[in-house]
Amino acid sequence: MTFNDPAWLEQERRLLDELRRGDRTAFAQLYRAFAQPLYARVLLPKLGDRQAAEDVLAETFRIMLEKLDQYEDRGGSIWSWLATVAANKARDVERERARRGQALRGFALLSAPLLDGQAPGPGDDAGDAARLQADVARVMEDLNPRYRRALTLRFIEDRPRVECAELLEVKVATFDVLLLRALRAFRERWQASVAAGTPAAATSATSAMSATSATRIETR
Repeated sequence: MTFNDPAWLEQERRLLDELRRGDRTAFAQLYRAFAQPLYARVLLPKLGDRQAAEDVLAETFRIMLEKLDQYEDRGGSIWSWLATVAANKARDVERERARRGQALRGFALLSAPLLDGQAPGPGDDAGDAARLQADVARVMEDLNPRYRRALTLRFIEDRPRVECAELLEVKVATFDVLLLRALRAFRERWQASVAAGTPAAATSATSAMSATSATRIETR
């Protein structure tokens, strides 16, 4: 079926009129007609992630129901309007991913103390590295257990984001948010410890920041 077919356009207008009157059967028919093309042609190619595409598809039809009275029939199919809504929502998801990725890269400066076996920086010795590890362990113990688990999986065990999300039984996007919050909590506690003069290796932690930590927090 093509959405500019006269027979379909006549049926579509009838279904839209029925939907405006509250007929949910009409919505089901429109969903069956448009959902798969929106998913396959618009959302999955843009997002590259089935779960994200399904989420945006649901949001697209929510907006359709909410704003149907604002839709202006110009003689064509509502397909173009739905495809535009879906594409815009997909771009919102992409922008959020980019924002989160940028934030994660910024928080990478906090991740060096979480690296297992972090090599001492210039001027450091084995004692400094051991103290750094002990200081990090102490700060980690003060964290919410879920935060501690997220940081351990991602940085100490160096697991991919997808695997971390699976182990925590959340979506990858949810894990990213959890990890950001965990890193923020770690930073706050670490800085509080530095202010109190507790972490003996605070200077070492700063000097040891490396590209390796940024790589671990990047998408993979």
